[in-house]
Amino acid sequence: MFRFLKQEPQPDANYQSLLDNLMQTMDSLHLAYENFENATDPELIDSYIYEVNAIQMRYKFLLCRLKSYELAGPVKS
Repeated sequence: MFRFLKQEPQPDANYQSLLDNLMQTMDSLHLAYENFENATDPELIDSYIYEVNAIQMRYKFLLCRLKSYELAGPVKS
């Protein structure tokens, strides 16, 4: 009857931080791909290849951390 008064549990700060970092990394990856596709200078192309690879590694790392955090569950204090 009074469901609107029931508060949803707040997400854990560490979990939210991981999600925020993952979203920022996705945005960075999208931008790096766009820059790569528009580059014409061979040195810039090389630079964007390294940038895309580095961001992909960060994305994979954050995704693994997020998945392991979800499997373990939040730490209760």
